[in-house]
Amino acid sequence: MKFTLSWLKDHLETDASLDEIVETLTRIGLEVEEVTSPADRLRPFTIAKVLDAKPHPNADRLQVLSVDAGDGAAPLQIVCGAPNARAGLVGVLARPGDYVPGIDVTLSVGKIRDVESFGMMCSERELELSDSHDGIMDLGEDAPLGASYAEYAGLDDPVIEIGLTPNRPDCASVSGIARDLAAAGLGTYKENRPAPVAGEGACPVTVRLEFGDTPPLCPAFGLRLVRGITNGPSPDWMQKRLVAIGLRPINALVDITNYITFDRGRPLHVFDAAKVSGDLVVRRGREGEELLGLDGKTYRFDDSMCVISDDNGVESIGGIMGGELSGCTEETTDVLIESALWDPVNIARTGRALGVSTDARYRFERGVDPQFCLPGLELATQMVIDLCGGTATEVMFTGELPNSDRMIDFPVAEVKRLTGLSLTTPEIKGVLTRLGFWVTGSGDTVKVAPPSWRPDVHGKADLVEEVVRIVGLDEVPATPLPNLSAVSGRVLTPGQLRRGQARRALAVRGLKEAVTWSFISRAQAEAFGGGRRDLELANPISPELSDMRPSLVPGLAAAAQRNADRGYPDVALFEVGQIFGDDTPKGQSMVAAGLRRGTAGFNGAGRHWSGNAPVVSVFDAKADAEAALAAIGAPVEKLMVLAEAPDWLHPGRSGELRLGPKTVLARFGELHPRVLAALDLEGPMAAFEVYLDAVPTPKSKARAGRSKGALDISDLMPVRRDFAFVVDEAVTAERLLKAARGAEKTLITGVTLFDVYRGAGVAEGQKSMAIDVTLQPRDRTLTDEDIEAVAARIRAAVEKATGGTLRG
Repeated sequence: MKFTLSWLKDHLETDASLDEIVETLTRIGLEVEEVTSPADRLRPFTIAKVLDAKPHPNADRLQVLSVDAGDGAAPLQIVCGAPNARAGLVGVLARPGDYVPGIDVTLSVGKIRDVESFGMMCSERELELSDSHDGIMDLGEDAPLGASYAEYAGLDDPVIEIGLTPNRPDCASVSGIARDLAAAGLGTYKENRPAPVAGEGACPVTVRLEFGDTPPLCPAFGLRLVRGITNGPSPDWMQKRLVAIGLRPINALVDITNYITFDRGRPLHVFDAAKVSGDLVVRRGREGEELLGLDGKTYRFDDSMCVISDDNGVESIGGIMGGELSGCTEETTDVLIESALWDPVNIARTGRALGVSTDARYRFERGVDPQFCLPGLELATQMVIDLCGGTATEVMFTGELPNSDRMIDFPVAEVKRLTGLSLTTPEIKGVLTRLGFWVTGSGDTVKVAPPSWRPDVHGKADLVEEVVRIVGLDEVPATPLPNLSAVSGRVLTPGQLRRGQARRALAVRGLKEAVTWSFISRAQAEAFGGGRRDLELANPISPELSDMRPSLVPGLAAAAQRNADRGYPDVALFEVGQIFGDDTPKGQSMVAAGLRRGTAGFNGAGRHWSGNAPVVSVFDAKADAEAALAAIGAPVEKLMVLAEAPDWLHPGRSGELRLGPKTVLARFGELHPRVLAALDLEGPMAAFEVYLDAVPTPKSKARAGRSKGALDISDLMPVRRDFAFVVDEAVTAERLLKAARGAEKTLITGVTLFDVYRGAGVAEGQKSMAIDVTLQPRDRTLTDEDIEAVAARIRAAVEKATGGTLRG
């Protein structure tokens, strides 16, 4: 919301400085975002006089001007094509190096048809003062040469921009802001209530609200005809204010509606009466109907939208934008002025569906003052008559203004209880009264009626908020929290603890945390097992973000590829977040995922004097997944490794970690080449996903203060023995290792696979797998007989589990 200082003083009688006003606005909750002046961008432009105008030697429509810049220097030569350029004209000069906002050009010395030009004489459109481009500006002979045009034109009025929260529609107007400042003690609020305008005869155009059995989208509609007007430019004071807040003056009728929108927070619309056929009907739109809007775009409607139509069809999008065909021009002589109320929710939905944002929509979807509907129409009528002439008819009003009266029982002690402020009842009543609230009563509880322009106030807590923001948050006493007698217990949930533990474990392994979108493209979702219709967004930000993600890996892969495209090919990323299997709460699960690209392995990436680092593989992803599982307390030593994985992982270079035959705790592997090609990714990439919710919670918790116990370690030297088994090609290493570990649980403390051989001496369809078994004695040194007994049990266990035999 923007306004100028002089505009504010139309509604606030105050001697406060600009700094005091800015500080007070922020203090009462209307945070000032910026204070600027239109003079800042127009400061380079000065007033200059045309001394001579001669025809261009090489162009019929151009002239070569000799311009006195008023600085005592030699006249400037400027080539100009304006039809009104002449000797003696005083206008606005732009020199080389000046930025001209209306044409988005920084001037330089140039040649136009072989004649040098050292600047330009500007039109109003080139300075973004209006749409006028019929010729260069003609300021009159009394304008001081060499002076700043912005100061001469009075464009140095400060512009204040505040950031409005959605619950303050009353401050989407200069009048509402002035009321708040007056309540804060910064001056006296000027009511400036519009006086009724006497009409002559009934309005010849009537309005019907036709919504049938459906909820009405327009509860009230006021209309008035003004005949015999002369539409032209609005007065300079109005144009300056509109330009200052970023609006371009168009003509008096349009400028009046824009001015009242910002001045009083009351959007209006004007129809050219000659272009309206028959009566106006406010109704729901119909499939196939469309409208050419005032912004030059065509909009199509359905029955969820509210439109204003006549015998010609749709003429306006109710509460949002008028139509081009019924818009007012300089030829308009009779005008219909509309002031209506619209359903805020429907306005918001229609604006989003059509993709149109206007100042009217901004205010109607937040809620305008219903009681100012007709006064706003009276104000607009009076301004049209004052600026354009004409005679008004009586007001045609249909529908019913909603009853905004509501009474709140307000215990004044709530102010002390909720904020700590010690205020008397008269002080509290004074604040509310200055804000426009009706207050009665003098006891411990008073009755308060919020004004019609405050739809956000519903209960006593809202009233406390109003009091404390006007009195000042800096008046709230600082009170320390009471000391607790004991240390608080753990406040984080098991899920929160697991997420933090997984993050730390993956960061330690050199992966950098990423935060990606929760939604991805349809192609990515389908490539990673998603793409369900119930997970498709109804209103996506863009086509590339249309579906809820079934996996964290596509987001990480896209991020890694973006890094590679910018010269950082070896990246390792991880993310902890939710994935979505369906649209139910149970379909959401928490996952820790990671991805390594190029040579970004655990031991570093890139080239080295000893040779290039190896590219990432399935084993890097498996090690990362196991580290994350170990960090969150999963029994990693009991997990089964299966060569099964989803389609987006490379078969034979991927796997799953399971606890038991069904519980999948993690998946890992290299991304499938088909997926890489489909998503325009360049490998190699190895990724994993750890399903944090699938890890079982420990059955019991250790008592507070209980130690983990003494370290259990043997003083005896371990014994290592190697075994090579010939097994069928289909036998996995996991089966063999599991069988060997289970042969003697007391003595066997480690079993690792160190060799796989196929070739001479091993039959076709078989392979030799060599394992290293560590035996750790506890109470005595093992004899040869002890070791041979364990070896026999290992051979028997492996043979039973895999059918393998000891290789000779």
